[in-house]
Amino acid sequence: MSIHVVDVASGRVAQGMRVEVDFAAGDAGVFAAIADGTISSRGTLDAAALSARFEPGRVRVRFHVADWYRTQSQRLPAPPFLDVVCFEFGLSAPDEHYHLPFKCTAWGYSCFRGGA
Repeated sequence: MSIHVVDVASGRVAQGMRVEVDFAAGDAGVFAAIADGTISSRGTLDAAALSARFEPGRVRVRFHVADWYRTQSQRLPAPPFLDVVCFEFGLSAPDEHYHLPFKCTAWGYSCFRGGA
């Protein structure tokens, strides 16, 4: 699994944005934290746990959007339109690569399974 984050308003990677990743095996619905880090200068979340072999289950990724925009000196309303964006998806083919390109502004986002 890989995660790449870009601020599309500036055209730059969201270096320093906090990202948390949780995993729940099967249909249990009980999530366990597997990664908690920040986006690197390459725009990726570099966490060893993301390269592990997964079994079918659910993945929940939390992108701390508002906190990151505040560190970029962007004024946000209170409360911000986007605060922590939670993206949850099913992982049904654990032998395949799951790439999440997260494209955002302070006002919207796009996240999908990419082909990288």
